[in-house]
Amino acid sequence: MKSMKALLALLMAFALFAAACGSDDADTADSGSSDTVEATDEGAGDGATESAVAAMPGEGVTATMARADWTTGYVQAEIYKDLLEELGYEVSEPSELELSPSLAYLSMSQGDFDFWVNSWYPGHNSWLEAERPDSCKVGDYVTKVGNEMAAGGLQGFLITKSVAEANGITTLDQLFGDPELSAIFDRDGDGQADMYGCPESWTCDNIITEMACQFDWPVTQIQAGYDTMIAEATDLANAGEPMVIYTWTPSAYITKLIPGDNVMWISVEGEVTDANCSGQENAEEYAQPNAVAAINSDSCLYSSAGECNLGWTAADIQVTANNDFLDANPAAAELLDQVVLPLIDIALANVEQDATDGSVEAIGGIAERWVEANRGLVDGWLDAARAAG
Repeated sequence: MKSMKALLALLMAFALFAAACGSDDADTADSGSSDTVEATDEGAGDGATESAVAAMPGEGVTATMARADWTTGYVQAEIYKDLLEELGYEVSEPSELELSPSLAYLSMSQGDFDFWVNSWYPGHNSWLEAERPDSCKVGDYVTKVGNEMAAGGLQGFLITKSVAEANGITTLDQLFGDPELSAIFDRDGDGQADMYGCPESWTCDNIITEMACQFDWPVTQIQAGYDTMIAEATDLANAGEPMVIYTWTPSAYITKLIPGDNVMWISVEGEVTDANCSGQENAEEYAQPNAVAAINSDSCLYSSAGECNLGWTAADIQVTANNDFLDANPAAAELLDQVVLPLIDIALANVEQDATDGSVEAIGGIAERWVEANRGLVDGWLDAARAAG
């Protein structure tokens, strides 16, 4: 018995390394191909039947979604769910599978779920370079799809406006390089300035670590639940107390921390490269080129170059999907490729969401109203998907 088990284990190991990277057919049996309703001989060629199939190419297919564990991606997930359901797909509720990037990409590559709409590139490229247990890259099994919000993820750091003005602070390099200024932002007395960063496993926390290493910033990154950090930062900014926090748009966060009012965007002098100064795995992918933002000096403290250099690339917010799911479901693949969400609409949806109890029903209602208010745009996407399916 022991010999048989050893032989089976050896054969499985050979199978893993002999298989070409990029296909997980055995792991993705639920990705759509086995659930598709087969046409019967009866009624074959019937025009009404063909029309019904064309209108509902996803009939009988289950699609499993995940969503990211930051609230600003919830509405988009519900919008995509609604659109796929209009094509006949049975789509899981995104809130039932809420993941961080550190888990999402590996799980997606293994066929544990089919897609999510919460990728932030280039930052998330690091997860595509990660190795699976079979030594293949995660990126061999998943694909970036469409242009959900190209360059839509503006990112950067906010500082209490009154504190920056009173101390002549214009860049983070100046703040972290001057012991007297750093002491003002040292909340725990460890001799380093403190900055509200990102929860662990969001990737932005890793990028901040790389950024601090490349720019030689002696800074402590505070990591907690993001909404908790925003609440604390807002109280400090409103009270005119020292505070620096990483944030992004589209979100409702800048309706509380308001650039030009209680806070300012603050520049950095350099640009994050692929140097991997911090020695983190795949940190070569943390480079942030083209980090200059078109924000005026009323809302941003400029660098010495006279620019608002936030230090972060405006991220492409995109769909990432399992390759087998895309191959088995051309209608879904085309829909995911077609959808482009207006940035202002998602910003407003986040503000609306912030005023709710955050329930699935409330967020789903926001998504449904957006779909109906944009029916002409949506129907074009759906028609293209039906034609592909």
